[in-house]
Amino acid sequence: MCGLATEESGLLKAQRSPSYKYDLLVKGGRLLDPSQEISANRDIAISGSKVALLARNIPESDALHVLQAKGKIVTPGLIDMHVHVYDGVAPLSIPCDPNHIAKGVTTVVDAGSAGANTFPGFRKYVINQADTRVKAMLNISVVGQSTLSMDNAWGELIELRYVNPKLTAATIEKHRDVIMGVKVRLTENITGPHDLQALGMAREAADAVKLPLMVHIGASYSPVNDIMGMLKKGDVLTHCFRDKDGGIIDDNGRILPSVHQAIARGVHLDVGHGAGSFSFDTAELALEQDVLPGTISSDVHQWNVNGPVFDLATTLSKFMQLGLTLEQVIERATKNPSMIHGQLNGLGTLKVGAEADVAVFDLAEGDFVFRDAQGATRIGHRLLRPVATVKGGHLYGMASIPVTRL
Repeated sequence: MCGLATEESGLLKAQRSPSYKYDLLVKGGRLLDPSQEISANRDIAISGSKVALLARNIPESDALHVLQAKGKIVTPGLIDMHVHVYDGVAPLSIPCDPNHIAKGVTTVVDAGSAGANTFPGFRKYVINQADTRVKAMLNISVVGQSTLSMDNAWGELIELRYVNPKLTAATIEKHRDVIMGVKVRLTENITGPHDLQALGMAREAADAVKLPLMVHIGASYSPVNDIMGMLKKGDVLTHCFRDKDGGIIDDNGRILPSVHQAIARGVHLDVGHGAGSFSFDTAELALEQDVLPGTISSDVHQWNVNGPVFDLATTLSKFMQLGLTLEQVIERATKNPSMIHGQLNGLGTLKVGAEADVAVFDLAEGDFVFRDAQGATRIGHRLLRPVATVKGGHLYGMASIPVTRL
């Protein structure tokens, strides 16, 4: 039988009896899996850590445990491409598991909370301990995001002597299994007037290890056009829908030509909602010009977890209010991150044989007030509410929907 969660882990693990074909059956839900173009009722049978079968009407008697998902939306475990979870070291970070796996997100990418000098602790105390699967973009500053806080206005790149491309590259080589690239934040109180120098050194480190850059834009000293010109195929521009101050929209409401050029050469747009980096107005203008983000991420952290971001599911719901379909938003938090980033291959899908990461949601209907990072509001009529998560075949915590024989 399946044991209860321990203090060390919220994942409930089952040992299958020989009399059962499967360890866990997710039963009766509407499966949305963009990687397989499935939007239909399907049961998901899981053996060990892998998906064993997708089909209609798999008998409950075939499984040791049954997670009843009738009337629910079932998706691959969500992937949040921009979070901050170095709790206790990076002041803006938050605890990982209560804000991610507990809310349908099985995989996160920490966007630069750790730098070369602080990454060993991040690996030891967060990556190796969390039930959530944690990957990282390594900050080009060796101190990571350990400086900027409510009480200290200066970020990790205000002093360029904290930048060490060779040490950054060496740290990545040592931790290639969990580091996906290099992060640089280009905001004036973080870089001062030397933002392009910092970007150039981040470019040097990323090129040395042949991994992408994730570049944070907004209120930078240098023009966005100059920044865009330094981005290459595979790089990620995060905070793509921030307001006009250092964003991708010109004074006439048009997407900057340099942004179109960057997209054409393979630069990916990531939302990174954050506390100051998502504008409904900008998103509406971009969508009107057929510029969609490749990935929708939350940038959930200490200063927005209680609003306006809350979690990735709420961020996805905002994009449904903006006109994207449910299938489109799930695609940008499952299939697309997996396709864009090689380390995530095999995730974001529920194909037979894939890692059994599953998220179950209510799709609530009503009138919901959504707020952007500038305080503007929109009324939406659908809200994704996480109710259960399975990671690697293990049910996280006690689900709020029935699990039989548990």
